[in-house]
Amino acid sequence: MKSSSQAKDGRVSAYLSLTKPRILTMVLVMSAAGFFLGAGGTLYPLDTFIIMLLGTALSSGGAAVLNHYLERDCDELMHRTRNRPIPAGKVTPEEALSFGLQLVLMGVVLLAWQVNLLTAFLSLLTVFLYVLVYTPLKRVTWWNTAIGAIPGALPPVGGWTAATGELDFGAWAVFLILFVWQHPHFYAIAWMFREDYERGGFKMLPVVHPDGRSTFNQVIGFSIILIPISLLPVLTGMAGPLYGWGMTVLGLAMLAVGIKFARTRSVQDARLLLKASVIYLPLFFILILGDRGL
Repeated sequence: MKSSSQAKDGRVSAYLSLTKPRILTMVLVMSAAGFFLGAGGTLYPLDTFIIMLLGTALSSGGAAVLNHYLERDCDELMHRTRNRPIPAGKVTPEEALSFGLQLVLMGVVLLAWQVNLLTAFLSLLTVFLYVLVYTPLKRVTWWNTAIGAIPGALPPVGGWTAATGELDFGAWAVFLILFVWQHPHFYAIAWMFREDYERGGFKMLPVVHPDGRSTFNQVIGFSIILIPISLLPVLTGMAGPLYGWGMTVLGLAMLAVGIKFARTRSVQDARLLLKASVIYLPLFFILILGDRGL
């Protein structure tokens, strides 16, 4: 039999898993980068930066928990999600709902109290769109990917407003880049797990249009759009030639991988596109921060 300490560790691990740590880490990196850019390349005021990260972690983690709660029945049907804490019986639905709501409330209140109301509003908007719009739409329409890209692109905007207290074009430029980037990223995932998504009742594009033509059109179309959109910081003086040339090369590389994926339609090339998109994101932030001499 397991000892009480082992059982406690298992419960802690289950609750931590509900917050989707990998996604949460990416959210915090994007939020930190947004703060850096908004603050002109500093972490100051340092207390605001730390509190922004903590509040964002709480609200984003809470949103992930609520997503687990709402999709618990679907998760039980899919191979890659059936061992998540709720379908596996490690955490009850009621416990997850309470935990998620508490995290979101603490995060939003902390941001409103110690950072500013605009950042708290953006955090709450992100939770609302992710949990109450994107999550249910996954069972209704393939447009869920485009809708879900909105909350997915908001974290750096929240970091920016935490540093500046306002929204300006620089924040929206970063938002647009991440909004467009998410489409080839998530369509690659949708193609890789299309059978599982169908099993779970999700109306992802490869499920609704199984021939793949619409999926590949979206991948190539958004990969093309990403190239000029990624150059918006250059046009506004937010970044210079180093960033511009670097992003052009990255964009063309992503497009090349997308075209290869569309030609072969293989899971292997879908995985390659996913890896390319994951590499693209940190390089984007490195280039824009480096070009400003940060």
